[in-house]
Amino acid sequence: MPWTNQGNGGGPWGPRGSNGGSGNGGGDGPSWGRQGGGGGPQGPDLEDLLRRGQDRIRTLLPQNMGGKGFGFLLLILVALWLGSGFYTISPEEQGVVLRFGEYKKTTQPGLNYHFPYPVETVIKVAVTTVRRVEIGYRSASEVARTGDRNVADESLMLTGDENIIDVNFAVQWALKDAGKFAFNVRNPAQTVKDAAESAMREVIGQSDIASALSEGRERVADQTQDLLQRVLDEYETGILVTELLLQRADPPQAVIESYRDVQRAKADQERLINEADAFKNRVVPEANGQAAQLRAEAQAYKEQVVARADGAAQRFIAVYDEYNLARDVTKQRIYLETMESVFRDMNKVIIDSGEGGTGVVPYLPLPEIQKRVGSTSSDSSGDRQ
Repeated sequence: MPWTNQGNGGGPWGPRGSNGGSGNGGGDGPSWGRQGGGGGPQGPDLEDLLRRGQDRIRTLLPQNMGGKGFGFLLLILVALWLGSGFYTISPEEQGVVLRFGEYKKTTQPGLNYHFPYPVETVIKVAVTTVRRVEIGYRSASEVARTGDRNVADESLMLTGDENIIDVNFAVQWALKDAGKFAFNVRNPAQTVKDAAESAMREVIGQSDIASALSEGRERVADQTQDLLQRVLDEYETGILVTELLLQRADPPQAVIESYRDVQRAKADQERLINEADAFKNRVVPEANGQAAQLRAEAQAYKEQVVARADGAAQRFIAVYDEYNLARDVTKQRIYLETMESVFRDMNKVIIDSGEGGTGVVPYLPLPEIQKRVGSTSSDSSGDRQ
């Protein structure tokens, strides 16, 4: 070794003086740590420090290997360098591996390996963080900075029936491929914003204003989100659209009052139509019910009259048949039935005109007496009440 203390004890800077480096002269090399004069205390000798370090290194290496010791040390250093290539990716991240600055691959959460620096480097990108862009309006923080909430250049859109609609919506997005996101997109927020505005204009242009302002709002939001995701995938941005929020969809401020008047008129028209339908639905069944009742009563009356006439005809035929069999008896029977029907509701006086008769026979009308007693009792109970 060139630093070995050989001969007269000279170091790499030449031999020291004959007095061991303690004097002022006689030496070719410089003296460190010497003070002026020959008798004062001396500082640390640099050669001694280097010699001690060399001896310590020799103790770490095998005694009989010589130059192979440095090879062994180099092997250890290479092993340590290669072992430093292990790294971990957390669940909310993805790793982007660069080889000499060029994109190599994307690694997933867990334990991974790459060639250590300077061959490869790893960039950890948070992929689960949800970002948000606003189109057509600005949130409270942006309003405080810019002083304008509505952005007409972004929000005013043309519908399929050539009307203008004011649309405010927000897009929430995250990452699904950190490698594509890191190398294919220069301004991610502006890219998502421009693509979302373009997709919304296309969907609104295929819809009429009535649908976009009422029952078609959810359909418009879903179609816009699907179209936006397809556009971002075609450009390989590595961006995932998690949600599209349609905040507001109204006519422009300049004509909103007129539009509301039209909507109120349409609402009144719908209300009147519904009331007329309700009245019709109430009256028509009632009329149908009454007509059905009249038809049923007429049919019943018809059947009753016909049955009565049939019965009378049958009775007449039966009496006529009996009359043909026994005319005298039949005449007497008809006579008695006729007199019974005549005298049933009359006050009657019976006169016995036979021999030995007494003339007028007293007749006690028991049914009439019972009727009078019943009517009298009911009148008296009413007076007591």
